[in-house]
Amino acid sequence: MSKPPLWRTFLAFLLPMMLSNILQALFGTINNIYLGQMIGVEALAAVSVFFPVMFFLIAFVMGLSSGATVLVGQAFGAGQVDKVKAVAGTTLTVALLLASGIALFGLLFTRELLVALATPADILDAATSYARTMMVTMPLTFAFILASSMLRGVGDTLTPLFALSISTVIGLVVTPALIRGWLGLPHLGVASAAWASAVSSLLTLVWLNLYLWRRRHALAFDGAFLRAMRPDGRLLRTVLRLGIPAALGMVVMSLAELVLLGLVNGFGSNATAAYGAVNQVLSYVQFPALSIAIAVSIFGAQAIGRGEASQIGAIVGTGLKMNLVLTGGLAALGYLFSRTLMGFFITDPAVLELAQGLLHIVLWSSVLFGMSTVFSGAMRAGGTVWMPLLISALAIALVEIPSAILLSRLIGIEGVWAAYPITFCTMFLLQMGYYMLVWRKQTVERLI
Repeated sequence: MSKPPLWRTFLAFLLPMMLSNILQALFGTINNIYLGQMIGVEALAAVSVFFPVMFFLIAFVMGLSSGATVLVGQAFGAGQVDKVKAVAGTTLTVALLLASGIALFGLLFTRELLVALATPADILDAATSYARTMMVTMPLTFAFILASSMLRGVGDTLTPLFALSISTVIGLVVTPALIRGWLGLPHLGVASAAWASAVSSLLTLVWLNLYLWRRRHALAFDGAFLRAMRPDGRLLRTVLRLGIPAALGMVVMSLAELVLLGLVNGFGSNATAAYGAVNQVLSYVQFPALSIAIAVSIFGAQAIGRGEASQIGAIVGTGLKMNLVLTGGLAALGYLFSRTLMGFFITDPAVLELAQGLLHIVLWSSVLFGMSTVFSGAMRAGGTVWMPLLISALAIALVEIPSAILLSRLIGIEGVWAAYPITFCTMFLLQMGYYMLVWRKQTVERLI
C-alpha cells in the first residue's frame, strides 16, 4: 500500500497536539478570566508578573525534553524500545532533581525575586502568594511536561490530549471553588489558580500512569522504566548536549522577557495587565507554530532513525506550508475578534483599548516566528543545536532588547511590542539562510 501524503500525516499528528496545547493554555486562560472577573484587574496583573519568571524556570526542563525527544524519536524510528525507556528515565530523574531545587528557592526567596523585578507595590503581596505556590509545586509541572514530550517523541499525540482534557476539567472546577471558598474549601485569592494547577497536575499524572501501564505503552512507568531512572552517564551527556542549547535559548528568551516586563511595569499596573492579556491571546496564535516545529523535529528524528534522512527536505516544506495556513489563519481571526478576545480578560475600558492596540502590533509576526522554528526544528532533529541557538540569541540580544528600550522611550508602551515583529523577522531570515546555505548540504547521522 502507498503511504498517505505527508500533509495528512502531519495533520494526524498535529491536530491532537494542537488541541493538547490549547487545553494546556486554556487552563491558564480560564484561571486568568476567573481572577480578572471574580477578583479584579489587580489579580490579573499579579499573575502576569510571574509569566516570564515561570518561562525562565521551566526553560531547562523544556531544553531537556527537547534533547530527549530527539533521541526518543531516533530510537523509536529504529525500533529500539529499551533505549526509549533509558532516555526517558534518565531525563526524568535529572528534571525532578532540578524541580526540587526550584521549589526550595521559591519557598525562601519568592518575594525578593519579585521585588527585584520592580513589581508594582499594589500587587506585590498577591503576586508573591501566586508565584510561591507555582514554584513549590514545580516538580509536578516538570513531570507533566516531560511525560507529554516523551509521548510525542514516540508518535503518540492522543494520550497527552486525553491527559490534558482531564487536567482542564479539574481546573475548571477547582479554581473558582478556591476563589469563593465553595464546598468548605479555604479562600485562597490569587493563589487559587496556582493550587488548582497543582491539584490537576497531580491527579492527571496518577491517571496517566495507570493508563499507560494498562496499555503496556513503551513509556509506561513499570519496573523497566524505574530501573532506567538510574541516570545513564553516556545517555545523559547526549541529552544534555542536545538539550542545553535549547534550554539556553529559552533562558535567553525568558531573560529578554524579564527585561521587557521591567519596561512594561514602568508604565504601571494597567500596562502590566494588558501585557498579560495580550500574551494569553498571542500564545494561542503561536500554538500551531510551536506544534509544527515539534512535529518537524520528531518526524525528522524518526526519519533519521530509519535511515531516511533524505525525507527532511519534504518535512520542512510541509511544515512551512502548514504554518502559513494554520498560524496565519489564527492570526487573521485574532485581528477580526481582537476586542472580544481582550474583553475576556479585561473589564476596564481604558486597559481594554490599550491591550487591543498592542495585540494589533504583534499578532501578524507570529507567522514569521513559526517559520523560523520550522528551520531550527529540522536542524535540531539531526543534532545541530548550537547554530540555531546562536542565531536566536543574537537576534534577541542585538535586536529585540535594544529595539524595545529605544522604541519605548520614543513612542511609549507600544514600542515594547513593536520590538517583537522586528525580532521575529530577523530570526526567520537568519535561520532560513543557515538551513538553506549550510545545513542541508551536510551529512546527517543517527545519534543513538
